[in-house]
Amino acid sequence: MAFASTGFLIFLLVGVIVYYLIPKKFQWIWLLILSYYFYMCSGVKTLGLIITTTITTFLGGIWLEDITLKRDEWLKEHKADMSSEEKKAYKAKTKKYKRLILALILVINFGILAVIKYYGFTVDNINALLSGVFHMNVGLKRFDFLLPLGISFYTFQSMGYIIDMYQGKYKADRNLFKFALFVSYFPQILQGPIGRYNRLAHQFFEKHEFDLVRIQHGLQLMAWGFFKKMVLADRAALIVEEVFRYVHLYHGFTVLFGVLAYTLQLYADFSGGMDIVMGASEMFGVKLDQNFKQPFFSNSISDFWHRWHITLGTWMKDYIFYPFSLSKAMNKFGKFTKKVFGNTVGRCLPICLANLLIFFIVGVWHGAQWKYIAYGFYNGFLIAASNLFEPLYPKIFKALHINNEGRAWKLVRILRTFVLVVISFYFDVCESLYAALYMMRSTVTGFTFKTFTDGSLLKLGVDYYGMCIIFVGCVIWFIVSLLKEKGIDIREALDRKPWIVRWAVYGALIVAIPVFGKVSNTIGGFMYAQF
Repeated sequence: MAFASTGFLIFLLVGVIVYYLIPKKFQWIWLLILSYYFYMCSGVKTLGLIITTTITTFLGGIWLEDITLKRDEWLKEHKADMSSEEKKAYKAKTKKYKRLILALILVINFGILAVIKYYGFTVDNINALLSGVFHMNVGLKRFDFLLPLGISFYTFQSMGYIIDMYQGKYKADRNLFKFALFVSYFPQILQGPIGRYNRLAHQFFEKHEFDLVRIQHGLQLMAWGFFKKMVLADRAALIVEEVFRYVHLYHGFTVLFGVLAYTLQLYADFSGGMDIVMGASEMFGVKLDQNFKQPFFSNSISDFWHRWHITLGTWMKDYIFYPFSLSKAMNKFGKFTKKVFGNTVGRCLPICLANLLIFFIVGVWHGAQWKYIAYGFYNGFLIAASNLFEPLYPKIFKALHINNEGRAWKLVRILRTFVLVVISFYFDVCESLYAALYMMRSTVTGFTFKTFTDGSLLKLGVDYYGMCIIFVGCVIWFIVSLLKEKGIDIREALDRKPWIVRWAVYGALIVAIPVFGKVSNTIGGFMYAQF
């Protein structure tokens, strides 16, 4: 069931009406029914996978908590009978047992994800390696699995919960059906955001009274999301489809124009989808974590990833970056590099290595292709290099008489970051790593100013009228983003305006979607739904 469809809007309308009519104590049950119905609309064949993740994570959380409770109780009872060394040894034994349980749950669930998403890619590369290097024609058989709805999102969310339980951050959920709602909550299962149990679960079970303002705010956010998706993303998709249909067809600025169109498509599609998700959830009284924060106002690649797909970034930081960079192995590596390269470089190298690992995983998370691995390493390398050379920046600013606190330099940093991000999207939009590298090269070698005047840009699937719609839509979006960057809440600001102004804005937004938005057969599908 696509978000941008009549079926979803009817589903949501019925869901909200029933939600506020039934007794408050049954609201979470209704949400669970809605969530599983939504999931099964994509196919019942994969239902067993989300149930497997739910049950294994649920039981694992209880298991980990019970071990901790029994350990604390036993230590309390034998406090006077044990030496400090015996207590330490007992705690270490318990921790080892918990670690084995954690590893088991992680292997089961990440194993399911890995087999479904990466088995074919792995087999293809093993066959190519054996054939090309060792001249062995083994011919391992490839199986193409049906990709379950939102498997990456609900797996990461569930594994975040089990890691938190291992660390003892909160009590385990002991109601299987309530935990099932946390895993399967329908607004976020399609494309995130990746929620945290301590911030999300309790909202499902609180009693939510009908609030007209909350419903209005949810609808406003959804309408804004539909505008970005259907007016901007789907229209830009026409350009992208034309430019990148054949690798050798276009060159120079035309390719760059296509990448810029893809940048708009991806951002409008993903952030528009997030607005729809968050608006729909808000109508049920459940507030989801923010996933975008004006990423194209970023002044560095690191800052960009703090603003783009925020919940994925924080998940990687909390569950991979910190454990890896603070591990004993990295501690030893850091001491070694300090001896060899000095304190400054030696302190940065472990962080650089951790960033490369993080973005390798981010690349693999995006898809089972070499182009995504290159995409991850590109971002990881830029961040690692920035960290490594950071001590040199003050000296460079001083030598070149640059005021690094001034507005001009801030604008330069924003533009520089935008250029670096657009370059990274070559890997994302092209069909393969070879195509991405080829089109990067053709952008430079085939560049000519003739493209600006010969009208060829208006033959890429969007005419002059369509280009005007994209331009005006981007200007509106920029103004809204700039206001948000300055800390202005648009919806609250509208609430303070006279009713005639409010409804003029609402009416213009609602009318713009069907009038300017229905332009391609891409309507209904969101790009990140494939994850």
